[in-house]
Amino acid sequence: MSGMITVDSLKRTLFRFFMVAGILSIGYDPTATAQSGLPSRAPDAATLFENVRIFDGRNAALSASSHVLVRGNAVERISTAPIDVRSDPDVQVIAAGGRVLMPGLIDMHWHAMMVRPTPMVLLSSGIGYSNLLAGVEATATLMRGFTTIRDLGGPSFDLKRAIDEGLLPGPRIYPSGAVITITSGHGDFRQLSDLPRTIGGMLARVEQLGGSMIADSPDEVRLRVREQLMQGASQIKLTAGGGVASPFSPLDVSTFTEAELRAAVEAAENWGTYVCTHAYTPASIQRSIAAGVRCIEHGHLMDEPTARLMAEKGIWLSTQPFLDLNAASGLGPAEQAKLAQVITGTDSIYALARKYGIRTAFGTDILFSEALAKRQGAMLATLTRWYTPAEALVMATSTNAELLQLSGLRNPYPGKLGIVEEGALADLLLVDGNPLENLDLVADPDRNFLVIMKDGRIYKNALPK
Repeated sequence: MSGMITVDSLKRTLFRFFMVAGILSIGYDPTATAQSGLPSRAPDAATLFENVRIFDGRNAALSASSHVLVRGNAVERISTAPIDVRSDPDVQVIAAGGRVLMPGLIDMHWHAMMVRPTPMVLLSSGIGYSNLLAGVEATATLMRGFTTIRDLGGPSFDLKRAIDEGLLPGPRIYPSGAVITITSGHGDFRQLSDLPRTIGGMLARVEQLGGSMIADSPDEVRLRVREQLMQGASQIKLTAGGGVASPFSPLDVSTFTEAELRAAVEAAENWGTYVCTHAYTPASIQRSIAAGVRCIEHGHLMDEPTARLMAEKGIWLSTQPFLDLNAASGLGPAEQAKLAQVITGTDSIYALARKYGIRTAFGTDILFSEALAKRQGAMLATLTRWYTPAEALVMATSTNAELLQLSGLRNPYPGKLGIVEEGALADLLLVDGNPLENLDLVADPDRNFLVIMKDGRIYKNALPK
């Protein structure tokens, strides 16, 4: 139509403007390497890892010396015999020298928008600043070797889009969108002066930001679930019981009714995906299961009958090795006391998971602390308190990837994650040492992860020249 501005014409106009202004010509290098944080190769390029021992994400033993050819964003070929690439001069060859090649790590309980800011900074800042802060943290997350995260609460849709479009380095994000909670529930960060809530009235600040949404009936729950799915949620998160960080949310409280939880499950299942719930206590876990929830987050105060029920029903447990009270350093006395109570259940939850064979995923749930985020790999290493290094690494790779598949057609990254095999997506780490013998290697990624590849692109190559 005459006079209509198209997307392409707008892009050309903006490009010319920035060129004239000098913005694109200063500090921009289209051949930038991975050291700058930008992918160094075209998406259809090939990389050959020569002489690696493979931890494939499933087996507790390393392979014999092998060679792995990555083309585009997938593993094309794995061979114990040399792979001849002389006819393809554009292949980047990485002489690994017998080091370990393994899948990228997966964190199943992450909050990309809430890692670095304090609660006050988050609630008082504009979403633009929050996204920029989260973008910096997303790059740091990737450089710790976590190539995929499942975001379980927060407005991470735009961050995910920017990463997927290659605007900045970061992990794959499986977004939940806003946490759905009730009045007074975990995730309700309003003050008492904000009460009473007017149905259909003005949204609270945390709701305006997309951090959480308050829903106090089955109909409200359906609405809020559908809003997250409309924005691109791959799964839905509700808070079925009390939590540590929220000021008006005792741990023993069960929040949503079964009818409310069932409304969320129905809405998610209509979209072919699932609901997970934040739940610590037997009552909140059992109510979630009765409503059709597929995955329980945390579960630290679970009892034995509840563990048995989870195993019988095939319910996933996504839990975290909470052991450190220092994680409560930024919290008030009441919140610190709640965290201490949760920590008392950490040994019990892993013992029950092992005893009953509950399908168990690994995550960290790090909030409001850049310093704690740097210990993401160290939290994985603490799993050796209950598991062998091989069992822990299987959990943080292929097992976590199995849980991601529950998203069905809402899966934003169709393909095989968490494994190293032909046809799998090329999220790979080259490790200086054997993590199957020493899991502490993952706690120091700067030193021990020499190559970090995501989606076939190299974001770090620190191999000695």
